[in-house]
Amino acid sequence: MSEVKISAEPRTEFGKGGARRTRRAGKVPAVLYGHGEKPKHIALPALEFAAAIRKGGANQLFAIDVSDGTQALALPKAIQRDPIKDTFEHVDLLLVRRGEKVTIEVPVQLTGDAARNTLIVHDHDALAVTADATRVPDHLEASIEGAEPGAQITAADVELPVGVELAVDPQLMIASVTAAPTAEQLEATMPEVEQATEEAEAGTSEITEAPAADDVEAATEARSEA
Repeated sequence: MSEVKISAEPRTEFGKGGARRTRRAGKVPAVLYGHGEKPKHIALPALEFAAAIRKGGANQLFAIDVSDGTQALALPKAIQRDPIKDTFEHVDLLLVRRGEKVTIEVPVQLTGDAARNTLIVHDHDALAVTADATRVPDHLEASIEGAEPGAQITAADVELPVGVELAVDPQLMIASVTAAPTAEQLEATMPEVEQATEEAEAGTSEITEAPAADDVEAATEARSEA
């Protein structure tokens, strides 16, 4: 994967307020870390970063030129998005070097068509591999062409580019092929589904709120000061 050059600015404001002001200015709060170096807080241009991720995927390699003279190669380690606005809230960037091997999760795409009247059950949509930091593939592929019910697609079935190695058990299940239920089987399960739906509507559910990006930002800053 070719690298994308992107400019950045150092950040001196942290916490919720600082992160909000950074985003209002059209930038994405980010942290550069790795290789034993102290985390560096930066701001990336939101539009340029979003365009690079859309084109190259979540493992896009960035050549970052910070306005204080710092230059670095980095891979996204964690990207937080706003699910409603579909914007980037915060990015953790892992420092890498040319020729360095990294272990990273890469999306797996199933290609081809399984046999008629089958269903594909996905167990893992991504696979951990080891690759040159500057040659991380944007996706991997595994064929399900003609697969019959009972077929299993494992990590060993995934096509790996030259220089890319599995970092997981080759028997890790990626997907399996099952027979599609018949109309009679679907009809037989309808009463159970309706009962379960009624019970769910009658009950109450507890929602656990995920930590906000601003809280993660504050926690990251606290760790860097420790």
